Amino acid sequence: MAIFARVVETRSLSAAARELGMSTSAVSQQLRQLERETGVVLLHRSTRKLTLTEAGDVFYAGCARMVHAARQAEQDLAGLRDELVGELRIAAPIGFASGTLPMALSPLLSRHPQLKLRLLAGDERIDLIEARIDLAIRVGRLADSTLVARPLAQVQEVICATPEYLRRAGTPKTPEDLAAHEWITLTALGEPQFLELSGPGGETRRVRIEGRLASNEAQSTKHLTLAHLGLSRNIVTDLAPELDDGRLLRVLPDWQLPGVGIFAVTPRKDAQPAKVRQAIKALKEHLNRS
Repeated sequence: MAIFARVVETRSLSAAARELGMSTSAVSQQLRQLERETGVVLLHRSTRKLTLTEAGDVFYAGCARMVHAARQAEQDLAGLRDELVGELRIAAPIGFASGTLPMALSPLLSRHPQLKLRLLAGDERIDLIEARIDLAIRVGRLADSTLVARPLAQVQEVICATPEYLRRAGTPKTPEDLAAHEWITLTALGEPQFLELSGPGGETRRVRIEGRLASNEAQSTKHLTLAHLGLSRNIVTDLAPELDDGRLLRVLPDWQLPGVGIFAVTPRKDAQPAKVRQAIKALKEHLNRS
């Protein structure tokens, strides 16, 4: 149908063939096939000119609309690929979604008013394909999958508690003291965890802890910690206000936990639209400035 439309517009089999990168005989064969399939003569052909039949004239109008729609679809697709337009669907942990992500993306959204943001905040790992997610932010160790992960930054994780809890239960002086304390963990109830700590002079310690209280959501562990119920480990950026005003205190500040990776995860690596590429860039720049 597209070949037929171009033949009509150029009024020449050979001219249409040159534009389409085909041989004249191939174009003629396509037209004969189209007439066989439709059961209608579309063109009268002579050695000097082409003439549309009445049926061909009606058919051409539909073919022209089809070609125009296809070209418009290509232009729209190119716009989504190259311009910051349309809807950007991001999934992120609640703590990240409530602070870091809005600050990182606000300049991008201000500069591109045609870009929409749909943010799905939650600590559960959702199916990116099923939820039509363009970009997910994942923190910590990543499970093996077909998804593509790009490192954004490393952030520090700290052990903390309230002054009231430490007055009641005592302040740990050594890594080994941590095992005797109440813990609020980010794992299933009762599942043991191990803390890998590095201290002064390159010393390392591995301490087994168990949590009486557990949650799969980081903000709830922070609130349980603020309720004086035990120690917890959290990303330092999520605790900044509470550490600054003294509601939480760092435990064993001379001992460090390993850094936690923050990753941008996409369903596939290639053919990412501009909105995804630029969002990843903005997040990486913001995190590495912080």
